[in-house]
Amino acid sequence: MKSILNKLASLLLAAGAWAGTAAFTLAHAVNDLPGGPAVNQLNLAPAVTNIAREQQWLHWFMLIMCSVIFVAVFSVMFYSIWKHRKSQGYKAATFHESVTVEIIWTIVPFVIVILMALPATKVVVAMKDTTNADLTIKATGMQWKWGYDYLKGEGEGIGFVSTLDSDQRAMSDAGGPKKGESVDNYLLKVDFPLVVPVDKKIRIITTANDVIHAFMVPAFGIKQDAIPGFVRDTWFRAEKVGDYYGQCAELCGKEHAYMPIHVKVLSAEDYSKWVAVEQKKMAAKADDPTKVWTLDDITKRGEKVYAQNCAACHQANGKGAGPVKPLDGAAVVLDADKNKQIAVLLNGQNNGAMPSWKALSDTDIAAVISYTKNNWSNKTGQLVQPADVLALRK
Repeated sequence: MKSILNKLASLLLAAGAWAGTAAFTLAHAVNDLPGGPAVNQLNLAPAVTNIAREQQWLHWFMLIMCSVIFVAVFSVMFYSIWKHRKSQGYKAATFHESVTVEIIWTIVPFVIVILMALPATKVVVAMKDTTNADLTIKATGMQWKWGYDYLKGEGEGIGFVSTLDSDQRAMSDAGGPKKGESVDNYLLKVDFPLVVPVDKKIRIITTANDVIHAFMVPAFGIKQDAIPGFVRDTWFRAEKVGDYYGQCAELCGKEHAYMPIHVKVLSAEDYSKWVAVEQKKMAAKADDPTKVWTLDDITKRGEKVYAQNCAACHQANGKGAGPVKPLDGAAVVLDADKNKQIAVLLNGQNNGAMPSWKALSDTDIAAVISYTKNNWSNKTGQLVQPADVLALRK
């Protein structure tokens, strides 16, 4: 009786899960996301690189070969059992060993392994060949966002942090999409996507500054761990202009699901235009560190910097959450020695739990510190200037 009840409970749970999925699908106009997941997807993502196509071919080749072996082995086994059963008068053979059989079951598996290893090795070697890249980009995983730095090639020097879109995060905090809201790119939309040119070899160098992450974009056929203190690399050559999505594929903490990857592939002309625009932004962002700001102006700028980079962990009200320490009333924020908080932002702390924000400009760091020192219950009246930050950079 107990086993029957358990089976019924399992069936009810399965039916409930199916009904919930169906209800969600009916309540929201869910469609396939080009370059991302598809509704009721069963196969691998559509490939837009040669490596991804080779991986798909390998997937089906291995599946078919294993299926043929399975059918052949079990067919012979069941035929032998049925054909030579005792009720038909057959008696078991009494030989101890057979050299012929041993040779066959040694040679056949060896040939099968070779047939499987040759094409797989060819693809693996191609996946690891990151030489002669047209563009090299470092992807740094951090809880819970990606930092991109263009190291070599057109766009060299560009760097930014890519975070889950604030509207998507608010949607998730409210319990998910409401009826009528678009959910095709739910939890995959970011504020600043990684932009690359089409038909160019892109080398991705991965690392992390806190815990292990993994950079994965299924349409490109790439998945590479990002490990603190180590540098790994992978590459892709997108053959089609468009938007392609992935996610961190390594369980990296409580907000692992909020760490998407969005790669925008542009034509060579459009990519050059994007680079020109970003370089102008960088020039404008590189504020004169000798400029003296008023408290009102720098805290207004700090509010924007905080919303883009800090609020996801420390919350908009500065109260923190779980292991994330609050900034409202924090000792380091209230301390009269502003250098202590500057050092935290530049170098991080708690073994990477608080990441380094050296990628931000001196002005942005000074602005966000001034904002935290004069917001919520922190009414210190302290002002941090860009020159203060510049003086402590290593």
